[in-house]
Amino acid sequence: MTSILVSGASVAGLATAYWLGRHGYSVTVVERHAGLRPGGQAIDVRGPALTVLDRMGLLAAAEEKKTRIRGASVVDRDGNELSRDTQSTPTGGLIDNPDIELLRDDLVELLYEASRSTTEFIFDDSIAAIENLGPAVQVSFERAPAAGFDLVIGADGLHSNVRRLVFGPEERFIKRLGTHAAIFTVPNFLDLDHWQMWHYGDASMAGVYSARNNTEARAMLGFMDTELRVDYRDTAAQFAEVERRIADDGWVRPQLLEYMRSAPDFYFDEMSQIIMDHWSIGRVALVGDAAYCCSPLAGQGTSVALLGGYILAGELKVATYDGAVDHGLAFTNYFRRFHGYTERTQFLATDNIPGGAPISQEQFKLIVNSITPLNY
Repeated sequence: MTSILVSGASVAGLATAYWLGRHGYSVTVVERHAGLRPGGQAIDVRGPALTVLDRMGLLAAAEEKKTRIRGASVVDRDGNELSRDTQSTPTGGLIDNPDIELLRDDLVELLYEASRSTTEFIFDDSIAAIENLGPAVQVSFERAPAAGFDLVIGADGLHSNVRRLVFGPEERFIKRLGTHAAIFTVPNFLDLDHWQMWHYGDASMAGVYSARNNTEARAMLGFMDTELRVDYRDTAAQFAEVERRIADDGWVRPQLLEYMRSAPDFYFDEMSQIIMDHWSIGRVALVGDAAYCCSPLAGQGTSVALLGGYILAGELKVATYDGAVDHGLAFTNYFRRFHGYTERTQFLATDNIPGGAPISQEQFKLIVNSITPLNY
């Protein structure tokens, strides 16, 4: 059997692992965290990505996990409601549509359960070195013994370790958008009933929305700064920066900053994109945010990750003859088939097609649905 190592156990990595296992490959997933990484914002599965979930047999289960948010309010710094909207929300767009909005970690759990029977998982470990030469990829781990694999797939996110080791420094590929955001779980201290509340201050944004049938909530804090650089691994520096930017902007920010310090799933980063003109070198390829992050501002990251894993695994299947994989052909066809779509979804983060007018709702739908997944 062709042995494939996937780095990263989030949406892209688990979707890729599922389809590789289903196509008969020997799959191992290595994940830096001690288990599935918790937290993350409410995410959306749209258009052709719903087809992928359906082919995985997970569409009904994902529907059960929907946030079922009914609308959103905008308040002033004292909490007085300025407006309310029952037609759309900042996190999910139009409420009356076929998309599925659910929490990131709920989707990850579904993908993990679907893939675990055909996948070996190595948690609390990471790739330390890759030798991408010859008839196999030699991989050194931080903890596990070194091993050889026929192929390696980097599905390890915006700050991909595999991309750094094989393709080069992150600065070659990253496009920074100047928006910084923190996301974390808080108690439902505002007693929100499938509802969102948002406040836009002079220099920052704060939002809270109920989750898991109102038993908890997710908080989001954001601000703009095109010059700021904070190490994504330095939580103490992130806490300090968020507090400095947020504390004096009113509403419930003091409570949110207090909850932030003890949140089990605090996440902070700059909204960025990854721009690459190839996604593979030798026997190593990238998928999801590692290859073509469109940023949460596009509202398409999860759908692109599901589609990317499906197409990459499908192209490997098509390029397998008598048990041998023509990985060069598979990786070339994966890029050819999917690159244009990822470029179009990246336009959504800036709400503007280069040289064109701002993207309308109709254009958004056209971009989202501008690919039809083959039935591999």
